[in-house]
Amino acid sequence: MAEMTISGDTHPILKDDYASEWMGIEVVALDDGHATIRMTLRQEMLNGFGMAHGGMIFAFGDTAFALACNPASPKPGEAGIDTGTITVASGVDINFLKPAFRGQVLTAVANRRASTGRSGLYDVQIYAADPGAGAPAPGSAPAGSVPAATVPGELPADSADAPAWELIAEFRGRSRTISKK
Repeated sequence: MAEMTISGDTHPILKDDYASEWMGIEVVALDDGHATIRMTLRQEMLNGFGMAHGGMIFAFGDTAFALACNPASPKPGEAGIDTGTITVASGVDINFLKPAFRGQVLTAVANRRASTGRSGLYDVQIYAADPGAGAPAPGSAPAGSVPAATVPGELPADSADAPAWELIAEFRGRSRTISKK
């Protein structure tokens, strides 16, 4: 089973998210308006060209977007799965910049850019790194150790001990908070 927790608590929207579980998504960091997740590309996630299927990259970015939009522990008056409201996508765009391949570790970094009333705007950068280049395999990093990309607004670090991250996709999501039915 995929590692779906951060600090021992499961995010409520992942409880019955079988797609994210199948993808092997690991939550690296969560904060108000921010999420960082990662997964390893497996053979069944590839298209006929031997590269990551665009739908897999999209679904991965969409999970980061959903986690950034919905607080794990909403404050009084804030939208949240346990408060009767949820925040969903009202529209998204994705730009594929480079291919990703089997065995690469993907990291998605989602950040809120704007929020007004029930609407929000989020950007998600999706990076790929080869495990041999220093990228930790999901679940292998010690507790509390996360890539520099987990700081809202920051991208993965470029240093000798950091993996050789490549930006492979840019995802922009527009959100809307609605009643949970």
